[in-house]
Amino acid sequence: MTSTARIEQHDVSAEGTGPYAITAGPDGALWFTMVHSGQIGRLVPGGEPTSHRLAPDSGPTIIVGGPDGALWFTEYQAHRIGRITTAGEIAEFDLPTPESGPYGLAAGPDGALWFTETAANQIGRITPDGQVREFPLPIEGAFPSAITAGADGAMWFTMNMANAIGRIGPDGEVAIHPLPTEAAGPVGIAAGPDGAVWFVEIGAGQIGRIGTDGGIEEFPLPDRAARPHAITTGPDGAMWFTEWGANRVGSITAGGVIEVHDLPTPGSEPHGIALGPDGALWTALEIGALARISPPAVETDR
Repeated sequence: MTSTARIEQHDVSAEGTGPYAITAGPDGALWFTMVHSGQIGRLVPGGEPTSHRLAPDSGPTIIVGGPDGALWFTEYQAHRIGRITTAGEIAEFDLPTPESGPYGLAAGPDGALWFTETAANQIGRITPDGQVREFPLPIEGAFPSAITAGADGAMWFTMNMANAIGRIGPDGEVAIHPLPTEAAGPVGIAAGPDGAVWFVEIGAGQIGRIGTDGGIEEFPLPDRAARPHAITTGPDGAMWFTEWGANRVGSITAGGVIEVHDLPTPGSEPHGIALGPDGALWTALEIGALARISPPAVETDR
């Protein structure tokens, strides 16, 4: 069996639009943000991309599927949470705290969406009808970044500048877990099939794993300067991640075995990564493209 993943690049937008985050929608399409041009894109695998315009300077970043069948996204520069239906109808919700810099976003087990406020040092919660509540963090300047739902019914998030992983329960109670490596700079985070939460350390060039009991393991990448950015669960049971600084994607098994794969175009700047509706992994490339990745053991038909 070859250990080489099959990777194909699909151009989806003009240079300078900046595809950033990506998710699978309930309509069988991929939905992605274009952070530099203020657009939400849509691509059915094998089809042609379409896009929906927001304010040009809104800075849409993370996008996820919501509990209501719509796609939800953060507007980092406009300080809003956005919602788009699969028919393209857009609604936007201002946040109570001005200049809060919303970034990470994830659906919670409580039927709401939870998000990070990087500039306000808070975690937010928004219901499908737009009701917002905010929870201050106990550490100043933590720069909460990505967020995910854990197997324990809580939300787990990275604290990029505090060098820690945070946990917030449905009641808003926050627990902080400092990382063993100094200046690790955690960013992307995702729940794994092993019941733990996995994250990337962009500053240390490592992948991390935290159990629901708070125990942390760290796995150094072959290239410590790779600057890993986002992480998700793959169809092969491994965790897949992007290496923004090295133009690669990689995978890590529950046992810590790491493989990395070069992307076709040099300097493509991979950011978000997600499992697509076709069973392959897809990553957003800031150069104006998406890359489709078929893990070697899970080669998929298109």
